[in-house]
Amino acid sequence: MLSQQVNTQSAGLEISDTSRISAALFALLFGSFMLYGTVFSHSEILHNAAHDTRHAVTAPCH
Repeated sequence: MLSQQVNTQSAGLEISDTSRISAALFALLFGSFMLYGTVFSHSEILHNAAHDTRHAVTAPCH
């Protein structure tokens, strides 16, 4: 009986913990800026563009 041994290696890149934390922090800050920037904006164009999304996330807009 022949048995085959399969050697699997990760083909992906190694990402350091510092890079992961930096990327997560950037995404959090950028997302917060985008969300609060449109929720509390006084621009009529931004208000109309994000109106339904504001109500979906229960953000005040009126």
